[in-house]
Amino acid sequence: MNDGTQMIRYLAILLIASLICSCGSTDSDQQQSFLQIGEFTINRIAPDRTEVRDGAGRTLVLIPRDAPMPEDVEATRVVRVPVKRVAVYGFFDVTTLRVLGVLEEVLVGVTCPHDEWYIEEVKEGMASGKIAYLGDSSSIDFERLKKQQPELVLTWDHSVIPMLGELGIPCAITSTPTAMCLNARMRFVQFLAPFFHREKEADAFFDRVNGALVDIRLRTADAGPPPKVMWGDIYEKRVLVEPGNAWVGELVGLAQSDYLFDDVYGTSCIEIAVERFLYSGEDADILFTYRTTDSGATSKAAVARMNPLLEGIRPLKSGKVFAPLPHYVQSGDRLDEILTEIAAILHPEAYPNFERRYFVELPDTDPMPEGGRL
Repeated sequence: MNDGTQMIRYLAILLIASLICSCGSTDSDQQQSFLQIGEFTINRIAPDRTEVRDGAGRTLVLIPRDAPMPEDVEATRVVRVPVKRVAVYGFFDVTTLRVLGVLEEVLVGVTCPHDEWYIEEVKEGMASGKIAYLGDSSSIDFERLKKQQPELVLTWDHSVIPMLGELGIPCAITSTPTAMCLNARMRFVQFLAPFFHREKEADAFFDRVNGALVDIRLRTADAGPPPKVMWGDIYEKRVLVEPGNAWVGELVGLAQSDYLFDDVYGTSCIEIAVERFLYSGEDADILFTYRTTDSGATSKAAVARMNPLLEGIRPLKSGKVFAPLPHYVQSGDRLDEILTEIAAILHPEAYPNFERRYFVELPDTDPMPEGGRL
């Protein structure tokens, strides 16, 4: 490696470190005791007491399994660790358990039926009866949940907190009112790690993803003209996009590209005016749609048929449209690969012969079926 390359790599590492510190920090005097990850925090008060703040701003107290119950906190805010049985609402949290290496051991309940899973450990656990389908996330079967005897529920749904309290089951809210920035997305595994005593696995995951970001910055530093990118879709009654504060927007900027919703701030899948979406679509080179091939996004023509307003935007006329493959949302444990693939889509010249695994580029029209008739 020559001196110039070493300097570029050094600057890239500094840039990534700056990005990481921008939306999450560690107190310099309490490096081992306090960590902030976006809106989540971990505070190690003592060897037998760790306090965490979840996405709802609630403080949970983690104590050893054999420790006496603390008297200064209500029982449903106390979690005995390491947790041995957990029920989970979202794909993101399930893949985080996979990163920590505890998925097969601890998962006992999910909110998606067997035929919607791509994760083998979950499919096998459901087939054996160890993991129960608890019903749709909007209508949980609490009797079935209670039967599974979870020691913790990971959920995004604030409305179930009172019912879980009545059942005596602690829960952690794993979503926040604002979208996760890139740092929070990378570090969220470190928030869940203390629940299972898997801090080393969490740190290793963070290091792996950070290494991918350093490589992306190096590869795209001298890439061609920055493509203009939009991520979202127009539905029948709503227009949803990823805001600029989300990890998607930050990654696009890191990879020397222009994110056209960079000025939008808020939650993931935030609603915006259709006029704004179409205005950005006049300049965009690349559209990432939320729709998968399974939901009908099989070609640009098919996307336009689902909503004719999309027909006039530039990505559908002369640019590119990418759709996530069905297993994409269940691949959070492969975040480093996903980030790299997005970078390769934005700058294919920097990634020759790259083979995509999580996204597909949509053709202009659907292939002609056998017999020559649509």
